[in-house]
Amino acid sequence: MVSRTRRIRVGLLVTALAMSGCRGPGGEAGLVESSRLAMGSSLRIAVWTADRDAAARSIEAVFVEFDRLEAALSTWRQDSDVQRLNEAAGHGPIAVGPDTRAVLHAAEEASRLTEGAFDVTFGALSDVWRFDHDQDNRVPSPDAVAERLPFIDRTAVVVHDAAGTAEIRRPGVRIHLGGIGKGYAVDRAVGVLREAGFADFLIQAGGDLYAAGRRGDRPWRVGLQDPRGRPDEHFATIDLADETFSTSGDYERFFIQDGVRYHHLLDPRTGQPARGCRSVTILARSALTADWLSTGVFILGPEPGLALVESIPDAEAVVVTSDNQLRVSSGLRGRLQVAHPPTP
Repeated sequence: MVSRTRRIRVGLLVTALAMSGCRGPGGEAGLVESSRLAMGSSLRIAVWTADRDAAARSIEAVFVEFDRLEAALSTWRQDSDVQRLNEAAGHGPIAVGPDTRAVLHAAEEASRLTEGAFDVTFGALSDVWRFDHDQDNRVPSPDAVAERLPFIDRTAVVVHDAAGTAEIRRPGVRIHLGGIGKGYAVDRAVGVLREAGFADFLIQAGGDLYAAGRRGDRPWRVGLQDPRGRPDEHFATIDLADETFSTSGDYERFFIQDGVRYHHLLDPRTGQPARGCRSVTILARSALTADWLSTGVFILGPEPGLALVESIPDAEAVVVTSDNQLRVSSGLRGRLQVAHPPTP
């Protein structure tokens, strides 16, 4: 068995961030950058400004905001809202914060729009499939998967806004916000930087990215990762301004067994890795929308996925199908610059 796991999503290569830049001589504008780990990925912030000190303070405020949201939304924190909800499944409502309630509402809408292809209760499969450690990578038995499928039930998650509570009404149902929580955090980070008065900045959290304004006299340019290329290889680029990208791919967390690739983007309707795509990149105005939509389209597959994207205002998609065909939604034709076809 050959196994490979990437904990940090690398769906987007930010070519602008590869260029050095700080405040120039005499207070000239330049890039102020910093990065650290957050929500299981590399979080990178770049601000184009002449006020280096103010940018540094605001970047730190973004890191604090990510830490705050991770404390509420993570499945790895025993005291998080998500873990407390999972532990209280079937035992009635518990108090949760407004951020958790907002993400759960968004997840409910995402499930409705994707007809269940996006479902945060896929957490019921989290200890059946393992992609985080080479030693544990394995294909579970069909019986092990079948036993958990009845507990993938988005209707069991109920939010009570007036009371400030939420609940999971069935024991055994578990939520996981990995396909939507990071997008919500990016949107909140955008708010932090805008409130501080910055108009030109870039936020990248793994495969979720928001580009605001411009990088000096040029737009922010991002590259799309080649799903079967080198980790630093992109097959296309696009210029962004006040837009967000999110990428989901079968190259992020996966292992190969008996010549078959098994990856972490599970179809909640079957309990198996979705097979229609290699990667899906979504462009939208909201990072939260782009985050869940990239996962939902990946699971739906190219045809129904692109049909869904075309029905959502301000959403566009770039899809590399499982047979390596490049599909682009109507609003990106002429904007996407393709350097070469994706690697077979």
